[in-house]
Amino acid sequence: MVNVLRRTVAVWRRPAEEAHRTVGLQSYATTPGRSRNMAAIRRRDTKPEVKLRSALHGLGFRFRKDYAIKVNGKVIRPDVAFTRHRIAVFIDGCFWHSCPKHGRKPSVNSDYWSPKLEGNARRDLQQTCALRAAGWVVLRFWEHEDLDSMVTQVSDLITSNINAAEKGFD
Repeated sequence: MVNVLRRTVAVWRRPAEEAHRTVGLQSYATTPGRSRNMAAIRRRDTKPEVKLRSALHGLGFRFRKDYAIKVNGKVIRPDVAFTRHRIAVFIDGCFWHSCPKHGRKPSVNSDYWSPKLEGNARRDLQQTCALRAAGWVVLRFWEHEDLDSMVTQVSDLITSNINAAEKGFD
């Protein structure tokens, strides 16, 4: 078992110069090394998501994680969804979603990355608009934002929804 683990770890380690070269006519964006790297990047359960969920759960809030919402025939998966209140929360990574403060466009292989990152930002906007049109409240946070601020915004929104429902304004 230990030998298998060592071999697996050894496969993931590559010399730095190998990470930046092109293989024949194939760019590094499509090499097996890049493919392994991209596969290792999480779509869900990232550290900022886990921290936010843990803080909200600690305050007594119950929610769905990575909940599939069907809107106009498409599936949208917010990081945290409060289904009863129709609140969808996204925590966007600075690189992947082109944060104006910390997001940077890679200088290497820009023909690949520019459309990829622009497409991510366009999809975020389309998903936000689609969810709002379907009656959802959408909160989007950057991964670098203060956790306490995120928790406060989410809990204030839920509390105001609960108060409005109790008063009959829902």
